[in-house]
This record gives sequence, structure tokens and C-alpha cells, in this order.
Amino acid sequence: MAGKIIVAGHICLDITPVFPEEKSQPLSKVLIPGKLIQTKAVNVNTGGAVANTGLALKFFGADVSLMGKIGADEFGAIIEKKLRTHGAQDGLIVSPGESTSYSIVIAPPGTDRIFLHNPGANETFTAEDLDFEKIKEAELFHFGYPTIMHSMYREDGRELEAMFKRVKELGVLTSLDMAAVDADTEAGRADWKAILGRVLPYVDYFVPSIEELGFMLDRGRYEEWLRKADGGDVTSVIEIDADVRPLADELLRMGAKHVLIKCGAPGMYYQNDKFSMFERSYKPECVRSGTGAGDTSIAAFLKAVLDGYSIEECLKYAAATGASCVEAYDALGGLRSFEEMKNKIDAGWEKNTSIPL
Repeated sequence: MAGKIIVAGHICLDITPVFPEEKSQPLSKVLIPGKLIQTKAVNVNTGGAVANTGLALKFFGADVSLMGKIGADEFGAIIEKKLRTHGAQDGLIVSPGESTSYSIVIAPPGTDRIFLHNPGANETFTAEDLDFEKIKEAELFHFGYPTIMHSMYREDGRELEAMFKRVKELGVLTSLDMAAVDADTEAGRADWKAILGRVLPYVDYFVPSIEELGFMLDRGRYEEWLRKADGGDVTSVIEIDADVRPLADELLRMGAKHVLIKCGAPGMYYQNDKFSMFERSYKPECVRSGTGAGDTSIAAFLKAVLDGYSIEECLKYAAATGASCVEAYDALGGLRSFEEMKNKIDAGWEKNTSIPL
């Protein structure tokens, strides 16, 4: 049974309009200036790594404390109320005078999502916001989304490095997740290669997506992916040996102990200094939204690691969780327990073998 887990970093409110399921078309055909787009209901849920990964870990039975920063406003009150229903509100940091972060998630069926995002109070989150007395009692410290937290990437990531170094000095396992970077923002102009070079020596499990890695470590390669994808999903044009493995190799050279790279619908790739493998995704029963799929799959992976499962088993549960998550509009509604996933896998849960990679 895993020990205490701390999940810290970015938290927000996700506002997701529900599109009719019968229509699947590219965003370029949906988001047209002057066009009236008819939707159904709207889902309002907690989002960001703190809520998505933290509450998924709690769903899987972990002892979790959340550390996220919100404003003293209406959105903050909604987040506090929703976390309270899970008994997970105690670690919230309320900052009067700051706004609560929110995202409007545009996620039509059959295509990747667009986020309209206000980082809010996440911008001023620093190590001083953390409760290190609680952290030193934990088995794992997971931090998410420094790419959209200004204090974490300014000055070449000095704050992020100092935070992870302090946690490692307490003898706690660490993991780090990222979020997409907008090239037209200050974060997009940051030297992410330098930032990762500073922080990865203190990271046991680095769990980014392949798109995030391409942008941060090899902009030329990333732009070539975009050109080949021609507006489609980047993961449809990447290859394990040509694209994914070289980036994983570089991350290990930079100091990461274990690397898990989320590769979207095709699956996920794991590598350490002795072993590597690609785990194909499972076919979901339906696809309603990709919101939280990466975060919750990471939660399953980390919980399985701490519970002593083999890496092969950890990857199966992570892939199965991603497939379960997309069956609901929010991050948590589609999740299955480890027992339910094992039964479905043992019964022959079909893999996405037709998706290239």
C-alpha cells in the first residue's frame, strides 16, 4: 500500500461546453468566425494537475494531500466546494486579491482540445506556499504544470529547482508533469532546455507529453511534426525510434531517473537507464472528452509504482485509465478501479493496434 502522496502545483476550474456526439470534425470546421455553434450542457469541474492527478490518486485509494493556490472569488469557492465533496480541501491556499485560474475547454468529439486559459493565482505560486512539514512525511511529491506558473519558469527555473532540491533533501520520491506551452507567451520564450537541465537531477519520475517535449527540447523537430500533421494530431506523425526515444535518452542524460512520455491516442513510452517499452492504448467504449486523460493515467502509473507493481503492469493500468477517462466529459467520471481494469484487461480489452507509431 502506497504511503502519503502530496500533489502540488497548478489548479483551476475547467468549464467545458458539451458538443453533440454525433458530429466529429476538425476544429477548423467548428471554430469559424461568425458561426453559431450549438452545444448541449456545460460541465464545470476542477482541473489542473492538483485536482486531476490528486483526486484520481484518491479514487485509486491513495492517501493524498493537495496543495494548490486559488483566489478568494466565486471560482475559488466552487473549487473549494468540489474538493470538499472528496474530503480534499484542506491543502488549498487562498490568496485574497488574486483571481482563481480557469480554463474554457473546447473539445468537440474526434479532435484534440483547445484551452482558453487564465493562470490566475498559479502565477505567484512558490515553494513558500508549500507545507514542508507535511511533505517530509510523504512517500511521493508530485508537481504539475510549471509551464503555466510564472514563478516556476522565470530566471531559468531557479524556484522550481530549489523546490525540488529541497524535497529531495527530505528523502521523498519526486515526480514532475508538464503542460503545453504557448509559443507566444513569456513561457514560450523561456529556455526550457536550461530549466529542465536544472531540475531533472532532482526528479525521479518525469512524465510529460511528447508534444511538450518536442517544444521544449527540439523546436525544429517539433515544428516539423506540426508541418507533417497539417492541423491534425501531432501523435499521428511521430515514430518511437526516430522521435520519442532520442528525447527520452536526452532526458535521462539530463538527470531524470525514470521517463514516461504520454503519446496521445497511440499510447505511452517508458524508459530508464536499463529498460524501455511502449504501451499501446486500450480502445475506449466511447470518446466524450480527453480532459484529464493524461493526468489520471499518470495517477494510475504512480499509484501502481508505489504499490510495487512491475513496470509492465504499471503501464497497463496507466493506459487503461487513459481509455477509461475519455469516456466521460470530466477527468474523474469515467475512471475504473484497478480491479475493474484488470478484469477488463483479462477479458481481452482491445488495444489500439491500428494507430500508427
